[in-house]
Amino acid sequence: MKVALIGASGFVGKAVLNELLQKGHQVTAVVRNVENLASENGLNIVKADATDIEVLTDLVKDSDVVISAFNAGWGNPDMYRDFLIGSKAIQEGVKRSGVKRYVVIGGAGSLFIDGKQLVDSPEFPAEYKDGAMAAREYLNYLMSETELDWVFLSPAIEMHPGTSGIRKGSYRIGTDTPVFDTNGRSIISVEDTALAVVDEIENSHHSRQRFTVAY
Repeated sequence: MKVALIGASGFVGKAVLNELLQKGHQVTAVVRNVENLASENGLNIVKADATDIEVLTDLVKDSDVVISAFNAGWGNPDMYRDFLIGSKAIQEGVKRSGVKRYVVIGGAGSLFIDGKQLVDSPEFPAEYKDGAMAAREYLNYLMSETELDWVFLSPAIEMHPGTSGIRKGSYRIGTDTPVFDTNGRSIISVEDTALAVVDEIENSHHSRQRFTVAY
């Protein structure tokens, strides 16, 4: 497949990029800093601003699917605003391009436990709250999208560098509530999160809905 991957040099984006290339897909990696990626067979690295709708439209127009691993930067004081601006611009660019399949990698903060979203709990880490709230708002916005065949992936609650480094090649799927293991943990590596993303574009298990993955 021809895949446009936005945010390909980030923590999640790099893992998705590796999985795509290993599976033999042709990837156009759209990044802010091209020096963060090395050239490989099947990879076209392009420097672009995710908020530039016209440029983005032209970059992704020949793709079979667009994957957004966009992140406005966890240390960004304007994370909330910039994430929403960027995410909405990417969505608009995809619509204008004529590509229908759009996969968004979001966060776990909007998942529900006992009818309440994780981001609203007092235990939710303060340093991630702005990003999680922005991802939740964007998911709510995306849910009204009727032109694109979109899907939104919320990874496990514990998906970070400390839970990563190993690709088990398996995971379990949920919808709006976290998937827990026998130890009561919702956990997955970034490598297996990437596997779930690529499985989704290859098999289209979901359409116009959110899903989550964990071990």
